Amino acid sequence: MRLYGMRISGNCWKAAQILRLTGHEFDWIEIDGNAGETRTPEFLKINPIGKVPALVMDDGIVLAESNAILLHFAEFSPWLPPPGLARSKVHEWLFFEQYCHEPSLAVARNIITWRREAHLYPDRLAECARRGAEALDAMEQRLKENAWLVGEAPTIADLALFAYTHRADEGGFDLAQWPSVRAWVARVAALPGISTLPRPEDAG
Repeated sequence: MRLYGMRISGNCWKAAQILRLTGHEFDWIEIDGNAGETRTPEFLKINPIGKVPALVMDDGIVLAESNAILLHFAEFSPWLPPPGLARSKVHEWLFFEQYCHEPSLAVARNIITWRREAHLYPDRLAECARRGAEALDAMEQRLKENAWLVGEAPTIADLALFAYTHRADEGGFDLAQWPSVRAWVARVAALPGISTLPRPEDAG
């Protein structure tokens, strides 16, 4: 399999992480979305939406969207509950991550830390700060009395939300304001096989 991704991207981290956790070998192909590499004719033949991650599977079928990749490869593993309410709650958090969480924390992180263009987007960053705080508030409420987002063990809901939460500081969010979220980040990071996103000084 070939996984096209951007090493600093939390969405791409999710795809690589579930593949590794479920024992699937793959080749990583670095694609820099900030440099326009997802918009080339060659890449658009792989994923017409022009986004990473994009996974070319052994049979040539392309699977895109990070949470779709999580769901596909978590099937029949401990990372995804069987059909029923618990699985629906996992889906609930996956939708929350892409609609309420990622558009704020990930966008702010990219603008501030990686593109270094905070001075160009003050209004957008203010909105990211507001919506991101709301998302972290929702997570804090859940994690005050629960070790994991769904059930008694980690699931792909935790992987999905960990991706950008563990680098929230790079988007201007101080997790000291959300102590239960910060403790959860430490729990996820301590799980066997979990990696972390590079920081600018490590990106090379």
